Amino acid sequence: MIGAGSVGFTRRLFMDILAVPELRDTEFRFMDIAEEPLEMSAALCRKMAADSGVAATVRATTDRREALDGADYVFCMIRVGGLDAFAKDIEIPLKYGVDQCVGDTLGLVGCSMPCAPFRCCWISPATCESFARTRCC
Repeated sequence: MIGAGSVGFTRRLFMDILAVPELRDTEFRFMDIAEEPLEMSAALCRKMAADSGVAATVRATTDRREALDGADYVFCMIRVGGLDAFAKDIEIPLKYGVDQCVGDTLGLVGCSMPCAPFRCCWISPATCESFARTRCC
């Protein structure tokens, strides 16, 4: 999981994956450039796995190559710009009368995310750069 420093999003996705019986013994590799929130996410998910009695393991790293080495699946959930960018996801639509609580997944903006030109401008370059430097595929 690239961008696993988002504690709330990561833990929800982690538990959703573990709801599939065939995936309960998965090795998860959490990666983020922000070490402190990454460690918080990893510790919380390790505890959730242990409390649930599943065999899933969690490894945390700030090294993208290490996280991707041998991966069967990759979830890229980075948020370029952090909370400042998130605030703009809310403030800009509000300026035009669109009141939404989450700007990237709900409401008018969320419905158009596959083709949202503004969001693609800041996420796609970061994602492409990240994976181009990795050369894992």
